[in-house]
Amino acid sequence: MADKQPGFEIPEQMREFADKSMDQARKAFDDFMSATQKAVTKVEDSTSAMQSGASDINKKAMEYAEEHMNSAFDFAQKLVRAGDANEMLELHKEYMRKQMETLGEQARELSDKASKTAQDASKATKP
Repeated sequence: MADKQPGFEIPEQMREFADKSMDQARKAFDDFMSATQKAVTKVEDSTSAMQSGASDINKKAMEYAEEHMNSAFDFAQKLVRAGDANEMLELHKEYMRKQMETLGEQARELSDKASKTAQDASKATKP
C-alpha cells in the first residue's frame, strides 16, 4: 500500500533563473577578488617604496653620524695641540660654525629624501 506521490519537477524558468543567478554571483565574486588583488598589490608596492626609502634614509643618517664623529675627533686633536686659550676658543668657534652648516645641509637632504619617499609611496598607490 505504498502511496505513489507524483514527482516534483523544477520548472524550466526556475532553473534558468537559478543558473543566471549563479553566473552573476560568480562574476561578482571574480570582480571582488580581482579588486582585492589589485588593492593588495598597491599596498605591497607602497610598502616596498616606503621600506626602500626608509632604508636609504637610515643609511644616510649613519653616514652623517660617522662624519660627525670623525669631525669631533679631528676637533679634539686640534684642541690638544692648541698653544693657548685663545687658539682653543678660535678652534671651537670654527668647529661650531662648520657643524651648524653641515647640520643644516644634512637636515635639508634628509627632508628631501623623506619627501621623495612619501611621493614614491603615493605614486605606488595610484592607479
